[in-house]
Amino acid sequence: KLADARSFHYLNQSSCIEVEGINDAEEYLATRRAMDIVGINEEEQEAIFRVVAAVLHIGNINFAKGKEVDSSVIQDDNSRFHLNTASELLECDCNNLEKALITREIVTPEEIITRTLDPESALASRDALAKTIYSRLFDWIVEKINVSIGQDPNSKQLIGVLDIYGFESFKINSFEQLCINYTNEKLQQHFNQHVFKMEQEEYTREEINWSYIEFVDNQDVLDLIEKKGGLIALLDEACMFPRSTHETFAQKLYTTFKNNKRFVKPKLSRTDFTVVHYAGDVTYQADHFLDKNKDYVVAEHQDLLNASSCPFVASLFPTLPEESSKSSKFSSIGSRFKLQLQSLMETLSSTEPHYIRCVKPNNLLKPAIFENTNVIQQLRCGGVLEAIRISCAGYPTRKTFYEFVNRFGVLGPELLEGSNDDKIACQKILEKMKLENYQIGKTKVFLRAGQMADLDARRAEVLGKAARIIQRLMRTYIARKQFVLVRRSTTHLQSFVRGTLVRNLYECMRREAAAVKIQKNVRRHKARESYLLLQAATVTLQTGLRAMSARKEFRFRKETKAAVHIQARWRCHRDYSHYKNMQRAVLTYQCAWRQRLARRELRNLKMAARETGALKEAKDKLEKRVEELTWRLGLEKRLRTDLEEAKAQEIAKLQETLHDLQLQVEEAKTMATKEREAARKAIEEAPPVIKETPVLVEDTEKVNSLTAEVDQLKALLQTERQATETAKKEHAEAERRNEELMKKFEGAEKKIEQLQDTAQRLEEKATNMESENKVLRQQAVAISPTAKALAAYPKSPFQLRTPEIVNAPNGEVKSSPDVTPISLNLKELEAEEKPQKSLNEKQQENQDLLIKCVSQDLGFSSGRAIAACVIYRCLLHWRSFEVERTGVFDRIIQTIGSAIEVQDNNDKLAYWLSNSSTLLLLLQRTLKTTGAAGLTPQRRRSTAASFGRVFSGIRASPQSAARPFLGSRLIGGLGDLRQVEAKYPALLFKQQLTAFLEKIYGMIRDNLKKEISPLLGLCIQAPRTSRASLIKGSRSQANALAQQTLIAHWQSIVKILTNYLNVLKANYVPSFLISKVFTQIFSFINVQLFNSLLLRRECCSFSNGEYVKAGLAELEQWCIYATEEYAGSSWEELKHIRQAVGFLVIHQKPKKTLKEITNDLCPVSDFEFT
Repeated sequence: KLADARSFHYLNQSSCIEVEGINDAEEYLATRRAMDIVGINEEEQEAIFRVVAAVLHIGNINFAKGKEVDSSVIQDDNSRFHLNTASELLECDCNNLEKALITREIVTPEEIITRTLDPESALASRDALAKTIYSRLFDWIVEKINVSIGQDPNSKQLIGVLDIYGFESFKINSFEQLCINYTNEKLQQHFNQHVFKMEQEEYTREEINWSYIEFVDNQDVLDLIEKKGGLIALLDEACMFPRSTHETFAQKLYTTFKNNKRFVKPKLSRTDFTVVHYAGDVTYQADHFLDKNKDYVVAEHQDLLNASSCPFVASLFPTLPEESSKSSKFSSIGSRFKLQLQSLMETLSSTEPHYIRCVKPNNLLKPAIFENTNVIQQLRCGGVLEAIRISCAGYPTRKTFYEFVNRFGVLGPELLEGSNDDKIACQKILEKMKLENYQIGKTKVFLRAGQMADLDARRAEVLGKAARIIQRLMRTYIARKQFVLVRRSTTHLQSFVRGTLVRNLYECMRREAAAVKIQKNVRRHKARESYLLLQAATVTLQTGLRAMSARKEFRFRKETKAAVHIQARWRCHRDYSHYKNMQRAVLTYQCAWRQRLARRELRNLKMAARETGALKEAKDKLEKRVEELTWRLGLEKRLRTDLEEAKAQEIAKLQETLHDLQLQVEEAKTMATKEREAARKAIEEAPPVIKETPVLVEDTEKVNSLTAEVDQLKALLQTERQATETAKKEHAEAERRNEELMKKFEGAEKKIEQLQDTAQRLEEKATNMESENKVLRQQAVAISPTAKALAAYPKSPFQLRTPEIVNAPNGEVKSSPDVTPISLNLKELEAEEKPQKSLNEKQQENQDLLIKCVSQDLGFSSGRAIAACVIYRCLLHWRSFEVERTGVFDRIIQTIGSAIEVQDNNDKLAYWLSNSSTLLLLLQRTLKTTGAAGLTPQRRRSTAASFGRVFSGIRASPQSAARPFLGSRLIGGLGDLRQVEAKYPALLFKQQLTAFLEKIYGMIRDNLKKEISPLLGLCIQAPRTSRASLIKGSRSQANALAQQTLIAHWQSIVKILTNYLNVLKANYVPSFLISKVFTQIFSFINVQLFNSLLLRRECCSFSNGEYVKAGLAELEQWCIYATEEYAGSSWEELKHIRQAVGFLVIHQKPKKTLKEITNDLCPVSDFEFT
C-alpha cells in the first residue's frame, strides 16, 4: 500500500529521506527481530505496520472548499485514493472516516448539532486524528515492552535508569525546551538536596568536625514554573479561553511576573520572555505555546476507530465513559507533564540515586579537543564542582560501629576479647592499622577517600592466608582420591581400547585392499572409454580439417594459376609495346640523322659543283641518291603499316583474353559471395547462446479471482437493492400508521437516496476499475508472450468506451475498436502491479550491482578486459540495446567519467582505455547500423568520423585489425557475437563511449608529451665541455664516461617510453592503439628537434650533430626492443631530423653537389640549400 517515501506529506518535510551509513532494509529486519524478542507476534506486527501506513495515507488527504459556507470536501482523486486506502488499512467505513474529518458534532442539552469544517479546520482534524492514532500506538508498544520485561509489581526493590536531555538553550526555544529545562531544574534540586543538604545534615547529626559550604538553591525558579499562578498555570488558563492568543498570553506573563527576579522581559519583542535558570538565561518564544499545550480527544475519531473491524485498532481506542464521549475534552500537556514529573521525583526520593554527568568537550564534535571554558561552565552548571569540593573535604565512606567491627574484626581479633563496646573496638582497630584523619561520630565511623580500600586490602590478605591453608589440605585429599580412581580406570580402558584399535586397523586394511582393486578396474574402464571417445572425435576432426585445408589449397592454387596467366599476358603485352615504341624511335632517329648527313654532303657537293666539269657528275650522283632515299622511305612506310596492323591484331587478342579472365574472376567472386551468404544464414539459423525464459503469467487464477470479485459486487448490489425496496415498504406502512413520524420517514428517504448514490458509485467504481484493468491488460499483452491466451478468456459484462491503444509493428500507435475486458477491483489491480514493480526493483538492483562491480579494478583474465566483457554480457542479457528508454548507459558513462578524473594516473587511464576500446569494438560488431533510425545522418557521420580518428587502422581494414583482436582477446571469439537491432539509447551510448575513448587516448598522449618536452630541450645541444671528447671518440675510460653523461637525457626519454609501453602492455591495450600513441609521440619529437635546429643557429654544428645522432641511435634501439607490433612506423616519423643530422655530420661538404645532397642525403626534406 506504500509508495516512495518522498510522496508522503508526513515524511518529505525535512527533505532527508536517506541517511548515509544507514541501511533501511537492515534496520527494518532488526526491528522485526526486536519485536519477536519482546513478544509481539506476527499478527500484531502486521497490524502495527498497517496502522503506520494508514497514518501516512491520512497525511496525504487534502481538502477543498465546499459548496456551502465554511464547508470542505475531498480535494481530488488522489486524496480520495488515500482516504480509501486509509479506511481499508484501519478496516473502518470510508464514509464515516470522511464524515469524521470534515464535520464536528456539538452536544447541547436540547439536541446534537452537526457543524461542517472549513478546509483549514479539516486539515487540523486530519492531523489530530493521525497524532492520536500514532500516540495510542506508541503507548501500546511501550506497555507491551514493559510487560515483556517482566517487572514484579509487588517487588519492594527496583533498579531504574533515568536518561534525560541536558539543559537546552537554542536560538528559538519553544514549549519543549521549557519542559526539558523544567525537568533539569527539578533534578538539580534533587541533586542539591542529596549531595549538599543530606551530607551536611548527617555530619551535623553525628557531631563531627565539619565546615559548612554554601550552595545555590533553585527553588525560586521551580516556584516560577510550577507553583499555583506560575507559568504552567497561566498557560492552562489561557488555553481554556477560546479567544486567547500568544500575545495575550505573553502580556499576562509580563504583568504577573514583572517583579520576579527569575523572569525577564526582552526589550525588542512582544511575545518573548526570559527565564533565569540555574545554568543560565534562556529566552523562550511564546508563539506556539497555546497550540502545543492543547491535547483534544475528538469523540467522532474515538467512535470511528472503536467501531473498526480490526481488533488491534479497536483495542487502541477502547470505549470512553459517557461524559467524555459526548464532547471534546480539553487536556493540558503542561499539567500532565508536571504531574508525571512529580511522580518521578517521588520515585527518586524513595531510592538511593547515583548520578552520571555527561560533558561535551567541544562544539566542533571532533575528538581530542577540549574547550576549557565550555567544559568548566558545564561542570559548574551541573553542580559537579560543588560535589567535588564536598567529597574532597568530607568523608565519602561511612559505616556503623557494628558493620565496621563485623567486617574488619579479623584484623585484630585479640582486641575484641573482653570488650563489648563497638565504638571502643573501632577505635582500637583504626589505631592498630595506623590510619589518620578519620572521624568517629555517635553511631558511625567516617573514613577519608582511599582508607576503606586500604582496610579491605589488609582484610583480604588475612582471609587469603587462612583460605590457602584450607585449600591446601582439601586439594591433597581430593587429588589422592582421584589419582587412585583414575589409575584403576585407565588400566581397564587401555586394554579395551587396544583391542578395539587392532580390530579397526584390520578392518581398515581389508577395506583399503578391496577399494584399491575396485579403483584399478574402474579407472581402467574409464580410461578406455575416454580414449575411444577421444580417438573417434580426433578422427572426425582431422577429416574435416583436412578437407577444409584441401579446399582452401585448391582455391589458392586456382587463383594463383589465373593470376600467373594474367601476369604473363600483361608482361608480354607490355614488353611488346615497349619494343615497338623503341623500334619506331630508332627509325625516326636514323632518318633524322641521315637527313642531317645528306644536307651536309649536299653543301659539300654544291661547293664542289662550282668547279667546272664536276657539276654534271655530282648532279647525277645526287639524283641517284635521292631516288634511293625515296625508295627506302616508301619501304619504311610499308613496314610501319604492317607493324601497326600486327600490333592491332595482337591487342585485340589480348583484350579477348583479358575479358575471359575477368569473367572467370567475377564467377569466382560470385561463388565466394554465395559461400559467405550461406555461412551467414547458417550462423543466423543456429540457436542463440543465451535463451531468455519467457515470464509466465498465471492468468487463469487472476481471471477466476476477478470473476469471483465481480460476483461479490453483484451480490452486494442486489442486497442493497433489496434493502432499498424493504425500506420503501416500511416507509409506506409507517406513513399509514402515524402521520407524526413524517420526519423519520424523510430521514429514511434520505437513507434510500444515499444507498442509491452508493450503488451508483459502486457501479462507477466498477467501471473505473474496468478501464484500469483494460489499460493494464493491454500493457501485459504488449510485453507478455501469452497475449493470444488472454484473448481467449471470457469477457466481462461491463463495456469500456475508451479506445484501446495497440502498438503497431513499426512503432506507431493505433487505436482499436471498443472491447470488453475483464473487470478488476482495487486489490487485484494492486496484486497485478506488484510483479512489475518487483521486476523493476530487481533490474535496478542488478544495475546497482553492475555499477558497483565495474567501479572496482577487476583486472584481466587471459588478456581479456573483464569489466568490458561483464558490461557487454549484462547489457546483452538484459536486452538494453533494444529498449527505447533506459538509464544504465548513463550510469556506465558516469562511472567511467568519475574513474578518469585523475589525469596523472597512467595505470588507471590505461586500464580504462583497454576496457573502453574492448567494449567499443564489441558494440561495433554487435549493433546493427541499419536500425539507427533515431539518429540523424549528420550525427551518424560525425560518430563514424570521430571513431575513425582513433581507429583508423580498423576502419581501413577491419579484417586485419578488429577481427584478430576480437578473436584472440574477447569472450568466445566472433562466433558468440550476434547482431542486435539497436535503438537510439544504444547508439548514443556508443557515441559517448567513442568520445570517452578519444579523451582517455588524448590524456595518455598528453601526459607522455609533458614528461618528454623538458628533456627535448636538453637533447638538442651537447654541453660545450664534452664536445671534444664526443668528437674524438672513446679513446679512454674517461671519454666513455663522458659519452654516457651526454646521452643521459636520451636515456631518460627511452626510460619514459619503456615505462609507458610496459603500463600499456600490462593493461592489455590493443597493439594498434599503442603503435598509434608512439607514432604520434615520435612525430612530436621529430617536429620539436627539427624546429630547434632551424631556429637555433648554434646547434647546427658537426659536434652537435654527432650528439643528436647518438640520441637517435638510442631511439632506434628502443624501436627494435618494442618490436614493430607496438612501435609501428615510429622510426619513420623521425625521417626529417635523421636527414638533417646526417647532413650535419657528412665529411667534405664542399665537395658535395646540390643534386647529391638533395637526392641522396635529404630526399624527403623540402627546404632549400643556399
